Amino acid sequence: MAVCEDITELGPDPEPHTQDGCEDCLADGGTWVHLRLCLACGHVGCCDSSPAKHASGHAAETGHPVIRSFEPGESWRWCFVHKTTA
Repeated sequence: MAVCEDITELGPDPEPHTQDGCEDCLADGGTWVHLRLCLACGHVGCCDSSPAKHASGHAAETGHPVIRSFEPGESWRWCFVHKTTA
């Protein structure tokens, strides 16, 4: 299996914009299931199991390709471009 360069070339994780939850859901009164951190800018968005799917929406809008789980005890990463995890 090929290694995703978008994931392997990442530097340190950016500072999250918030620790409180999905920043878009917090702003509009929505709810989330799990949280994801954009590794390009620190945006905290909700997962695709959440009603608004803010993390994947952020990736589509900005072109930021990689997120990681922002759940306690999880450190996996996902690349939207190559549809791969690490």
